Amino acid sequence: MRTNLLRTAAAATLAFLLTGCASSASSAVRPEPTTGASSASRAVRHEPTTGASSASRAVRHEPTTGASSKIATVKGSRITVYGNKEGTAQRTITSPNDYGAARVFLVERDEGEWLQVLLPIRPNGSKGWIKATDVTLAETAYRVEIDRGAFRFTVYDGDRAVRTGKVATGEAGTPTPPGRYFFTELVKPVDQGGAYGAYAFGLSGFSPVLKSFAGGPGQLAIHGTNNPSAIGTRASHGCVRISNDDITWMAKNLAIGTPVVVQG
Repeated sequence: MRTNLLRTAAAATLAFLLTGCASSASSAVRPEPTTGASSASRAVRHEPTTGASSASRAVRHEPTTGASSKIATVKGSRITVYGNKEGTAQRTITSPNDYGAARVFLVERDEGEWLQVLLPIRPNGSKGWIKATDVTLAETAYRVEIDRGAFRFTVYDGDRAVRTGKVATGEAGTPTPPGRYFFTELVKPVDQGGAYGAYAFGLSGFSPVLKSFAGGPGQLAIHGTNNPSAIGTRASHGCVRISNDDITWMAKNLAIGTPVVVQG
């Protein structure tokens, strides 16, 4: 029943995820499975749970280029986010999210018992602190960089570029906002020939112009397309469109939580 409800909700609110990137939200979608053998197992490396305690680990800022990034996955049905390490509760976030995906955060700073994470809320770039005991940690060497000016994405594995291609970005009135984000869920349209293409990755960021759309909060996404001629132009309401071949490659190789940097 839970899965059916999630699929119904996803079908009804596709534009909530995709920020109105196309004219119709009629194509049903289904969440990609988060268990079993998957691309995520190739893209991430789980942190060991034995050895020195988290309190004894050195404080480390997570790098934005080159080295691996840490992904924190919520263990339970909800997690408390704190405004500081003194334990001032800021908000509670539930897991799984509205698309049935396990709730994840991109770790920005590791201080042993405490983790500073990027939050999937407005304003873009918001951060908070969570307790390390409330999550499991994994690492990924992958990151996605999007150059708006060049209309190009590049996927890096560490310092090595492993895939690149052209993108469509937001129109002048509904731009794709620059910033540092991460993948929050992966959904698959039932109609592979529809406006959203083969797959769509939700992003942790939001449109700076569309405060709401079709009942949702104007969440950004990277997705495929059935109009490849628009790639290389400003054509969307804020989402990033790429070819179906490219989004399928990402779906097979990149984990939820993978960092995405939009620049240019």
